Amino acid sequence: MTTTITGSFTSMDTIRNTMDDLIANGIDREKMFADSEHTELKVMIPDDIENEVMEIIQRHKPVEMASYHR
Repeated sequence: MTTTITGSFTSMDTIRNTMDDLIANGIDREKMFADSEHTELKVMIPDDIENEVMEIIQRHKPVEMASYHR
């Protein structure tokens, strides 16, 4: 199954830094979507790496974070 993790941030700079960190940890850029209108980052990943990805995102102090399973 697939999990979509959405993090809300205070700036696009923080989103870019978060994306760089995720890429450095092996997450494909194609699995990420930066929404500048809502200052959100969405990451679509397999369920088995959800905890690892959430930990990486939390390092960047999102205002809010949610995960959705499909």
